[in-house]
Amino acid sequence: METKFQIFLILLAVLAGTALLARRMNVAPAILLMLAGIALAFVPGMPTLELPPELVLLVVLPPLIYSASVAMSWREFRSNLRPIILLSVGCVIFTACAVATATHYLIGLPWSVGFLLGAIVAPPDVVAPLAIARKLGLPRRILVILEGEGLANDATALILYRFAVAAISTGMFSLPKATGTFAVIVVAELLFGAAVGWLSLRMRYRARDPQVEITLSLLTPYLAFWIPHHFGGSGVIATVACGLYMSWNGPLLISSATRLQGIFFWDLVIYLIEGLLFLLTGFQMRLLFEKSKAFALEDILLATALVAAIVIIARFAWVYPATYLPRLLSRRLRARDPAPPWRAVFVVAFTGVRGAVSLAAALALPLTLPNGEGFPYRDLILFVSFGVIFITLVGLGLGLPPVVRWLGVARTGSDEHAAEMEAEVSARREALAAALASLDAITDDRELSDEVVKLLRARHEIRGNQLPNSLGPDRQDVSMAGSDLTRELIGAERRFIHLLLRDGKITDEIRRRIERDLDLEEASLANREYHRIAL
Repeated sequence: METKFQIFLILLAVLAGTALLARRMNVAPAILLMLAGIALAFVPGMPTLELPPELVLLVVLPPLIYSASVAMSWREFRSNLRPIILLSVGCVIFTACAVATATHYLIGLPWSVGFLLGAIVAPPDVVAPLAIARKLGLPRRILVILEGEGLANDATALILYRFAVAAISTGMFSLPKATGTFAVIVVAELLFGAAVGWLSLRMRYRARDPQVEITLSLLTPYLAFWIPHHFGGSGVIATVACGLYMSWNGPLLISSATRLQGIFFWDLVIYLIEGLLFLLTGFQMRLLFEKSKAFALEDILLATALVAAIVIIARFAWVYPATYLPRLLSRRLRARDPAPPWRAVFVVAFTGVRGAVSLAAALALPLTLPNGEGFPYRDLILFVSFGVIFITLVGLGLGLPPVVRWLGVARTGSDEHAAEMEAEVSARREALAAALASLDAITDDRELSDEVVKLLRARHEIRGNQLPNSLGPDRQDVSMAGSDLTRELIGAERRFIHLLLRDGKITDEIRRRIERDLDLEEASLANREYHRIAL
């Protein structure tokens, strides 16, 4: 136990150091974390650390999916449902079939084993490419489609994976039965996920305590995931449905205190989970290397290169026809949603990075069949899955920034973001006007002193004066200078409050209350600066 805890502390230290290095190098942390995990695995004296598949599928995956679903806009998800389904269902099935066909005819794998391998490597990961894509300022619709695909494609892949394992174990497979089962799982999980979201929101609304509400929010994804998974479903669809329900209905039912604390809590949880997951994924290299000795090196390298090439090519082969053919066949769709430029479609096709879910599915393969024989090609599937993750994560992950710059797609994203900022300023002004109108109505209905009314109007005037009149470069420079000066003034207040505390003129409780106000003001500054930098 002590050794495992020491390894955990080492991984945390490597996680923090690698994150700082990735920021300096402007590289996605996931890439460096996986490389660091591989390097750690071969350090002399470092014990072998096997990643339990249940840890990813049942412990790590639910909060990752739930957090991404809550952050996702239900309206944007619904308006882009067609491309998301085409990618998360159609592209996953197409890729699995392409891998099965290629591995059967080119390296002689049985159809069932090839299809199983295809189901494992078919779903792209969403963490690494989205981290890069957001920094590059890609158009909003591309980000929504990629994020929506990442939420739903694991469900398709895990259902296909279960069908393939069952077919290999029993030697039987019925396409009509599998199709019907797939449809039942989708419908049942959608309803169950929405029900869990409804129940969680009502319980949190009744609790009205930030600590209790955050605890319930941590339990929610596991309730949504574990029950469908236990009964043979994927659990992913229910968790996505639950998160989207919370995203749409939560703002009016969750208190501000819970929201502020919950944001910081979930940001830390997801940061640790994602970082440790990629580190541990790289850590599996040593274990896989030892298991691969049962096969000829040439066979392993050939199979890995073949499958990696197939998953990359299959995505391009699916994305372009799936984008343009429906518009050629439907005039109504063509009028409602004109065809996007080929450059944007290329970016979507290029972001086919595979992640830890693929490795977890491979690790979860049973060791033996029901008749006692070893599971066919298990070690080969493990190594090939890891190889595909490594090739796509490092190759496509490092290649995405120059591809985006070469295609000039980010310029469209900058224009979009400028329009969003204009809409945000307008919305803030209209909200302030609505609040002032409400104040007038309250003043007419109630007997309020002039001092109270004057104070409330002054608050709204101050907030209105903080909004920019324009978003041009000159205004950006003035805003940046004002933010820097405000931060300096906040620092001066902190130092003075510390002097008062040291001299015994205020208590620690008073100091904490003042510091909380200063923290919130500084956080508000950081939020505004984030949008300005993105612009």
